[in-house]
Parts: sequence; C-alpha cells; structure tokens
Amino acid sequence: MEQLSTKQNNTKKKTMNSWRRAACILMLLADVGLLAWAAMAAIAPEHLLGPNAAPILHAEYEGFTGNSWSELASTSPMTASFMTLVFRMYGFYGVAFSLMAIAIAVTGFRRGDHWAWWALLVGNTLTYVAAMTYDWTVNAIGPFEVTEYLGLAAVYLALAVTVPWKRRAASYELEPSRGS
Repeated sequence: MEQLSTKQNNTKKKTMNSWRRAACILMLLADVGLLAWAAMAAIAPEHLLGPNAAPILHAEYEGFTGNSWSELASTSPMTASFMTLVFRMYGFYGVAFSLMAIAIAVTGFRRGDHWAWWALLVGNTLTYVAAMTYDWTVNAIGPFEVTEYLGLAAVYLALAVTVPWKRRAASYELEPSRGS
C-alpha cells in the first residue's frame, strides 16, 4: 500500500513539474516578447510600427491629438524630441520590468515559490494593463498592441496552471490520529 502511495505521489510530482515547465515557458515567451518590444521602444522608436505600418509614436500622437506628427516636428521640433525621449524612457522601464520578470520566472517561479507567483501576477497585470490602457487612450491599436493581449493571456494561463493554493490543497493528506 505504501508503494502505491509513493508511486501516486511521484506521478503527481511529475505531472506538476510538466505543468510548471510549460507554465515557465509561457511566462518566458510573454516577458521576452515584452522585453523585445520595450528594447525597440527604448533604442529605435522610429522603427517600431503601429497602426497602418506608421511609426508608433507618430500614430499615437496623431490618434490622440488629431494633428499630424510631421506638422508638430516642423513647427516645434523640441516638443517632438521631448516626446520621443519620454517614449524611450517608457521603453527603458519596460526593459527593466521585463528583465526582473524573466529573472523571477527562471528562478522562484520555476521552483514553485509562492512569492514569485504573486510577483508575476501583480507585475505583469500592472505592466500589460497599463500598456493596453495607454494604447486605448491614444487611439493607437496596431499589430504590436494586439500582442499585449496575447502576452497577458499567456501569463494568466501560466499562472492558472500553477496556482499556489491549488497545489497545497492537492498535496494535503489526512493522517490517522495517533492518540485514539
């Protein structure tokens, strides 16, 4: 009987490890994708495409104000430069978050640490939802912006299969009382 119990526990552990491995890969795909986008925003925002294959910063400005980016750049070049600088900084913050999320995913999350699960839930939710809200606010939804929804879905799927309290409840077993 004890051997059967040991085999069942080993099977549960292997199954959980398979789910955890798949979840870790999903989490990494989402956060590495965000890292690639953020690095591009920080390094070369003029090559980051938005709606209708326009540079994202131009599309965002035009979607928010209804005015032309080229008109802004010609009448107030310092304002256009400042907006580009602010967008680059947004990209740098995205790089910083992504690097931290990737580090958490390959260490604590892969091990099954509860703090890592919560950190990735809160961090990714804030980061992706803030980016989505920004896109809606400036009226610039393009191909890269749609990937934010896919990234957040991947994060939530990875988190759903590794819920900490689900694992704890599944591993809980009643032992016979010793005083009876």
